[in-house]
Amino acid sequence: MIRFLKFFYILSITIPIYAQSEYIYVLGNTQDAGMPHIGCNHKFCQDNFTKYEQFYVTSIAVVNSDLNKYILFEVTPDITYQLNHIKNNIFQEFLLPEAIYITHAHIGHYSGLMYFGREALGSKNLLVKVLPKMSNFLKTNGPWSQLVTLNNIKLQNTRFDESNSELSNIDVTPIKVPHRDEYSETAGYIIAGKNKKALFIPDIDKWEKWDKNLTELVKDFDYLLLDATFYDSKEINRDIREIPHPLVSETINLLNSLSKENKSKVYFIHMNHTNPMLDSNSDLSKMIINEGFNIARLGQKLYL
Repeated sequence: MIRFLKFFYILSITIPIYAQSEYIYVLGNTQDAGMPHIGCNHKFCQDNFTKYEQFYVTSIAVVNSDLNKYILFEVTPDITYQLNHIKNNIFQEFLLPEAIYITHAHIGHYSGLMYFGREALGSKNLLVKVLPKMSNFLKTNGPWSQLVTLNNIKLQNTRFDESNSELSNIDVTPIKVPHRDEYSETAGYIIAGKNKKALFIPDIDKWEKWDKNLTELVKDFDYLLLDATFYDSKEINRDIREIPHPLVSETINLLNSLSKENKSKVYFIHMNHTNPMLDSNSDLSKMIINEGFNIARLGQKLYL
């Protein structure tokens, strides 16, 4: 009996109490146009024309596998593959999310809504939670407006800094981030579970444009999924000022003084096809991991 109790005690302290709780599931890590990228002649792009399923546009799900429910963040052009991935790897049946949250109106973040329409799935009243300007954009511009009038989707307005909950033990709060807001606001999301909380910011212009201190935020959160569109400014033959993002090299320098524990909370996501971080075997990926940071990969689970 004593041996059994000793074994049970050891087991209880080695298995995290949150091991069966809700979790974030990474459904994609590329920039809006995906991988392989249109017109891309880089070897990494060309190699991946034959294994497209391995790289999807940035999206995450928050899953409660006990209840067979989840909520989705971003509706990407890869939504067909991503929902099939959820089916095959989590639920073993096709399930729609309890709700969809969208950060902003750039193509990789909302254009997958078209697959819920008349020409495709023909869903009924699928809950889509967006900020007011994004809501108005979807209601007043086709083909998105048809999704609303046919009740394929049901829009529900959210507000910055107000909590939402469609999944047990999970609270979602949109926060304002600076980005190119041609058609909508841009949100990041705080995702709070029973034990841990995450910050999801796939797109932002520059950290110095934000009214929040990223270094302090890292200390306050357990996971931070952060914009990693470009590692440095030499990746593309375009004026990078037209598409400003915090370079990964800048983010690393900003956070370099943090402890290894705090660095390990950072998961870089939303990588352009030119970013060698997409390749897990690249020297750059290995360097970033050695520095103590993480790179979000398809299928990763982050327990909440």
